Amino acid sequence: MSVPLFVTADPQLREELFRLAAAAGISPDHAGDAASALRRWSTAPLVLLGADLAEELARLGPARRGGVHVVTWGRPPDELFRTALAVGAENVAELPRSDTWVTEALTDLGETGRPRGTMVGVIGGSGGAGATTFACALAQVAARRGPVVVVDADPLGPGADRVLGLEDRDGIRWDALCQTTGRLSARSLREALPRREGLGVLTWHAGTQGPLPAFAVREAVSAAQRGHATVVVDLPRTLDALVEEVCARCDLVLVVVTPTVVGLASAARLCGRFPERSALRLVVRGGGMDPHQVTRVTGVPVLTTMAEQRGLAEAIDLGLGPVRSRRGPLGRAAADVLARLSLTTAAA
Repeated sequence: MSVPLFVTADPQLREELFRLAAAAGISPDHAGDAASALRRWSTAPLVLLGADLAEELARLGPARRGGVHVVTWGRPPDELFRTALAVGAENVAELPRSDTWVTEALTDLGETGRPRGTMVGVIGGSGGAGATTFACALAQVAARRGPVVVVDADPLGPGADRVLGLEDRDGIRWDALCQTTGRLSARSLREALPRREGLGVLTWHAGTQGPLPAFAVREAVSAAQRGHATVVVDLPRTLDALVEEVCARCDLVLVVVTPTVVGLASAARLCGRFPERSALRLVVRGGGMDPHQVTRVTGVPVLTTMAEQRGLAEAIDLGLGPVRSRRGPLGRAAADVLARLSLTTAAA
């Protein structure tokens, strides 16, 4: 059941809540008294409880549950916070100041019936392996099937927006997102990012970048999965606790490897730092070594290989992105990864 429950007898509050529900594309259920609200209390995924009925409902002692929010018109009195605590509410939302938050909560509720987007992490097995380029190529090919976002989590990378030719597009970057708190709406994120048709990117403005706050990354990744068919995360080579957490949430983690002595030695060290390798696969860029030998050195299976692509730098400089043709090495390798990923997720 994805229908929220509005509990209020206040005509003004009811009208405002229904207006916000219409903006979110949601048709809510409504209870005009505490007794009828109690009958539907446990089944609704979200309850917006009007301040006018909060005290009466608290006296009935409803079962404790998540997703309950007290809503008031105008500044809430101090005693309303005690009532909210008694009824097990998560917070008190003041309208009209909190109308954006309410709309986003309702919008996300409307999206809960959609399948969670597939998430792929891409990391370089060594410096200069081309992980950002492959992440962007993967996103370009996946965008032909549905909405895609590249989450650029590597502060020392070239910038996924520049690789995709989106650096001049308007939209929010990490610096703005890190200033927000609370739940991030899937629709708000999808509509706010720099994008071209079905492909969006979350990255930094040009310049020196610092580490990302864990809460911002968690919220961004969660909202990205709720609002996109595919999420590609460009990961830094520093495997700290946050990167390990993001990798654990990925359906697949790709390590881009160059088949040289130095490249394989570096990739073997990187792969050895992963506590769980079941979702780990290699993408080999360049020839000269049999994939079975690469697997023996690193201990990780090779998912696909690709030759060097001619005109890659020119394509990126022209703002076209790395994939100019699906028949090129990057396009074929990306399509191969997505095809195998589809089989894996379908089997799961």
